[in-house]
Amino acid sequence: MTIVWRLALRDLRRGGRGLVLLAICLFLGTAGLAGIGSLAASMIASLDGDARQILGGDLEFSVSQRRATVDELAAFARLGRVSETVSLRGMASAGGAPALVDLRATDPAWPLVGRFRLAPGALATRPTGREIAIAPALADRLGVKPGDTLTLGQARLRIIGVIANEPDRLGAGFALGPPVLVDLAGLDATALVQPGSLYESHYRLLLAHPEAAAAARDGVLRTFRGAGWSAKMRGEAAGGARRGIAQLGQFLLLVGLAALAIAGVGVGSGVAAYLAGKAKIIATLKVLGARSGTIAAIFLAQLGVVAVGGIGAGLIVGAAFPWVVTEVAGAALPVPPRLALYPAPLATAAGLAVLVALLFALPALARARAVPAATLLRDTLAPRRPPQAGVLGGMVALIGALIALAVGTASDRLLALGFVGAILALIAVLWGCGIAIRAIAARLPRSRRPLLRLAVANLHRPGAQTDRLVVALGLGFSLFVALAVIDSSLGAELNGAAPAKAPRFFAIDLQPDDAVTFARAVRSAAPMATIEALPSLRGSIVALRGVPVSAIKTLPADAWVLRGDRTITWAARLPPRNAVVAGRWWPANYHGPPLVSLEDKAAVALGLHVGDMITVSVLGVDVPARIAALRKIDWGGLGLNFAIVFSPGYIEEAPHGLLASVYAAPASDGAIARQVAAALPSVTLIRVGDVIGQISAVLQQVALAIRAAAAVTVAAGVAVLIGAVAASGSSRRYDAVILKLLGGSRRQVLGAQALEYAILSLVLVAVALAMGSAAGWYVVTQIFKIGWAPRWDVVGATLGAGVALTLGTGLAGSLPALRARPASALRDL
Repeated sequence: MTIVWRLALRDLRRGGRGLVLLAICLFLGTAGLAGIGSLAASMIASLDGDARQILGGDLEFSVSQRRATVDELAAFARLGRVSETVSLRGMASAGGAPALVDLRATDPAWPLVGRFRLAPGALATRPTGREIAIAPALADRLGVKPGDTLTLGQARLRIIGVIANEPDRLGAGFALGPPVLVDLAGLDATALVQPGSLYESHYRLLLAHPEAAAAARDGVLRTFRGAGWSAKMRGEAAGGARRGIAQLGQFLLLVGLAALAIAGVGVGSGVAAYLAGKAKIIATLKVLGARSGTIAAIFLAQLGVVAVGGIGAGLIVGAAFPWVVTEVAGAALPVPPRLALYPAPLATAAGLAVLVALLFALPALARARAVPAATLLRDTLAPRRPPQAGVLGGMVALIGALIALAVGTASDRLLALGFVGAILALIAVLWGCGIAIRAIAARLPRSRRPLLRLAVANLHRPGAQTDRLVVALGLGFSLFVALAVIDSSLGAELNGAAPAKAPRFFAIDLQPDDAVTFARAVRSAAPMATIEALPSLRGSIVALRGVPVSAIKTLPADAWVLRGDRTITWAARLPPRNAVVAGRWWPANYHGPPLVSLEDKAAVALGLHVGDMITVSVLGVDVPARIAALRKIDWGGLGLNFAIVFSPGYIEEAPHGLLASVYAAPASDGAIARQVAAALPSVTLIRVGDVIGQISAVLQQVALAIRAAAAVTVAAGVAVLIGAVAASGSSRRYDAVILKLLGGSRRQVLGAQALEYAILSLVLVAVALAMGSAAGWYVVTQIFKIGWAPRWDVVGATLGAGVALTLGTGLAGSLPALRARPASALRDL
C-alpha cells in the first residue's frame, strides 16, 4: 500500500488536472444536498428551541365558540400559571375603507413566555380598555399612527403603538389580515363576540412540573371529555409551519438528489476520460509487472483523494448555507434559522456523494483494470464491452445502498421512495433516448455537405458522449420545463379561472337576525349582487364508529378533517357545487335522527362508508350521526363548501351564525365593504382576492426555492457537458488537424462543431419539452386537479436558455482544438 500511495500521489501531482471534473461534480451535488438539509435542520431546530415561546407556555388548551367555565379554569389553575387569549377576525376602519384584521384579546398574564414589545413612540406598554396595538402593515394601509383612533366592531379604540414583537405570533397560525391586539375588556367593547360568532379561546399554562405535561394534558381532556377541548404541547407548537418546512425541505432534498445523480454521470465521464489519458502509464505499469489489482488501487486512491476534496468543499459550503441565506434573504424565511453546525444532513450528503461517486466510477475502473497492456497502448477506439457480472453486482449493491440511505433518512419515506423511483425511471428513459439518438444518427443517409456529415458523425462516433449528455442536460432542462408549466398553470388558476367564478367576499359572524340588513347593505352598493348564505358553527369529529379519535394512535397523513375544529352546516337540499357519489341525500322534510354527509376524499382517508357512525362535538355536546351520503365537492370555485353537512333538525338548536358569500362586480368592492361596515360593524368581510394574493405569494416563494434547487441540476449538467467536451478532446483535435490539412479554415472547423451542438440542442429541446410537459401535465391535472394552462412563451424562454447554454459551453470547450498545430498534433497521433 505504501507503493500504491506513493505512485498515486506522485501521478496526481503531475497530472491530476484531469480529475477536476470529478471534484466539481461532487462539489455541486454535495453542496446542494448539504445546504438544503442544513437550512431545513436549522429552521426545525429554531422551532424546537423556541417551542415554549411559540406555544406561549408548556401546554395550550383551545376551544371554539366559547370560553372556559369556572370549573375548567380552576382545573387549569391547579396545574400552574394560566393566561387566556381569544382570537377572531374583524374589520378595522379609520374613516375610509375598512380592513380585515386578525384580532387577539389577552389577559394581564399574557405573555407567560417572552416579551411583548411596541415600536418606539408608543403611548403605553400594552393596550388596556378601549386601546389597541396594531401591526405596521395596518398602520401603513390605514394611514394611522399612535394617538389616532380606529373603529373595530362597535367600539372606537385609541391606537397606543405599533407592534414590534409578539413572542407567540408564529404559534397563532395563518392570518388573513394584519394582527391587532386588545385586552379582554376591549374585546367586550367591540361586541364582536355574539352567539354563533366564530372565535377561539386559548389557555396557555406554565406548569409547575413541565416534565408532566403529557399527563396534565390527558387528565384535563379526560375530565372534560366531550367539551370540545383540543390540546398542544411544546413539541406541537407551530405544527403547520413545522410540516411545511419539513415537506418543502424533503422535496428540495429530493431535487438535490437528482442533481447528485446528474453529477454522477459527470463523475463517470470524468473518470473515463482521465483513465483514457493514462493509457500509457497503465500499460507501462503492467509491462513492469504491476498487477491489475495494484493498478486499480492506485487510481482508486487518486479518485478517493479528489473525491474527499470535492465532497469536503461541498460540505463546507453546505454547512455555511444557513448563514448565507440568513444574511441575504432572512426576512423572507418563515422561521429564522438557528445558526449552528448540523452533522446529520452533512453526514447524509457525504454518504450519498460517496455512493454516487463509487457507482459511476466503478465501470471505468473495471475497464482499465481488465484490459491487457497491449490493448491499452493501441486501442483507443475499441468498442466498449459490457461490465462483468462482478462489476454489475457491485453496481446493484451500490444502487441499493443509495436508495436505502436516501429513503431511510427521509421524513416522508413513501414520497422519497416514489421520487427516487421516478428519477431512476426518468434517467433510464433519457439514457434510452440517448442510445436511440446515436443509433438513428448512425443510420442516417450520409450528407453531401462535409460539415453536416461530420456533425452527425460526432453524435455516434466511438467515444461519443451523446447518451450521457441527453441524461444530464435533459433531466435538468426537463425539470425547468415542468416547473414553468406548473407555475404558469397555477398562476392562471389563481389569477384567472378561480377568481372568475369565485365570490368577491365571504362574510362571517353574521347573525341570522341581521341577514336582511346585510342583504340590503350589499345591494345598496351593488344592486345586481348575488348572496349565498348558510348557517355555520364549529365542531370537531371526536369518534369514528364509536372509537374515540383520541384513542387512535396514528392518524392518516391526509386526515385533515380530524385536525382541530371544522366549520359545519346543515342543509335540507344538496348544496351547489356538490354531487353525491355514494349513498342518498335525505328528503327535504327529513326530521329523524341526525344524518351527516362527508366529503368523499375525507371519508376515504378515514376509511368511512355510507352507514357508518361518527360523533361530532358541537359546543361541548356530542352529536352522533349516521353517514347518509358522500359528496364530491368543487373546491376550485372558492364558494361556500363544507366537508361536514348535517341534516336539519337537532343540530339547528345550537347557537349559530351565518356564513355568506357575495358575488358582485369587482368595481363595487370598496362600496360593499363601506356599506356593510356602516350597517353591521360586527360582521367581518374577507376579500377573496386578498386570500388569493397571499396564496400566490407563498407559491411564488416555494417556486423560487425549487428553481434554486433545480439550478444545481443544470449546473451539474453543464459540468457533464464540459467533461464530455474534455473526454472527446483528442478526437476533436484530430478532426481539426485533418480539416486544416485539407484546407479547412478555423471558421469551418468551428462551424462543424457548432452544427453538432445545435443538433444536440434541438434534441435536448425535444426531450425536455416532451418529458417536462408530461410531468407538468400530470402534476397540474392529476394532483392539483386544476386546468392545464401553460404559458408557452415562458416554456420557450426556458428552452431557449438551455439551447444558448449548450451551444455556448460546447463551443467554448472546443476552442483549444482549434489552436492545435498540425505538425505537433500529427506527431502525437
